[in-house]
Amino acid sequence: MREMIKMSASSKIAILFSVTLGLALTGPVTAQGLFDPVVEVNDDVVTEYEVEQRERFLRLLNAPGANREAVIETLVDERLRAQAVEASGLELTPEGIEAGITEFAARTNLSAEEFIAALEDGGVSEESFRDFVEVGIAWRDLIAARYGARVEISEREIDSALGSTGGASGIRVLVSEIIIPAPPENREEVQEIAELIAASQSEAEFSEYAREYSATASRDAGGRLPWQELTKLPPVLRPLLLALAPGEVTDPLAIPDAVALFQLRAIEETGAPTREYAAIEYAAYYIPGGRSQAGLSKAARLREEIDVCDDLYGVAQGQPEEVLERGSKPPSEIPQDIALELSKLDPNEISTALTRANGETLVFLMLCGRTAAVNEEVAREDVANALRSARINAYADSLLDQLRADARIVTP
Repeated sequence: MREMIKMSASSKIAILFSVTLGLALTGPVTAQGLFDPVVEVNDDVVTEYEVEQRERFLRLLNAPGANREAVIETLVDERLRAQAVEASGLELTPEGIEAGITEFAARTNLSAEEFIAALEDGGVSEESFRDFVEVGIAWRDLIAARYGARVEISEREIDSALGSTGGASGIRVLVSEIIIPAPPENREEVQEIAELIAASQSEAEFSEYAREYSATASRDAGGRLPWQELTKLPPVLRPLLLALAPGEVTDPLAIPDAVALFQLRAIEETGAPTREYAAIEYAAYYIPGGRSQAGLSKAARLREEIDVCDDLYGVAQGQPEEVLERGSKPPSEIPQDIALELSKLDPNEISTALTRANGETLVFLMLCGRTAAVNEEVAREDVANALRSARINAYADSLLDQLRADARIVTP
């Protein structure tokens, strides 16, 4: 596959799929032997033919996991998925299948017809490829139908993920990295390699690329990094990771003298408070009399009358403009005493601890909200999608584990 990088699409096809002898198994294999069962999965079998076809398919794509043991395990999982789909009564539409095939082919910059023809030239039948795609689509649809309605991401959860509330839960991510040196004379070649890596379809595949190309200390671990707090990552990277589903890879990122790629392996809330904010929104209503009985009584009445910061606009109506200060400021621009009080509040909570004008004015201080640094670059929808994908993937993994535990898997 790496030799393909500098070639045209037609050259890629010719080289990738014409040399099929190197992929064929050594020695003659009888037709009967091809369809002998390799493993029984409940009432279904995985045949020698299927194992050979999948091995050949993965080798044509230069993908990791093309060894016999890994292929058999993958095919067992696919049998279990297919059985679960059949039991559910779920049926795919021809249009859905064709769309899946077109999407997969597009990852190699080929049309569906070109990709299928190239596979057949390489000894992989269209039927084998279609079976592979259909199982993946059907399993995805089954998981969505079974668990999609359970996964509801609330506004509060998004706020917690972004750190936009006082008691916010932080996010930590499990990421793999690849950093490829890209001196000027090699930048074009490196960019082509990076675009190939960006199409990785599994953690194993990405890790193989990391071991081969990455220049970081993590390369020996396949680029895998330990759990990290999202706020500790470079700001430019945070929104990109939040927009990914586990297993997906960022587009290549140009950095000084290198190109970087990151794969999201997992994402979860930590329960730990986040401390990095881009802005804090608050309202300060100034009450004459300071901490006098009159001033404190008015503040007490206001506390009973208002629920959110916007309510203070009605309170201040008809009064001089300066009695109400409302705005959103970076933490560094907020007066120190106000910042200290705000740090103690949750949104829509109130403090009357401060005064102005030498104690003659009481500050009715209300926290409207906190905007985390990531909020400047990340849409709430991206955060919701990331949390939703992580939970649905967890459901899918759990269901497959249960199917394996309940299955009868026998090697003849």
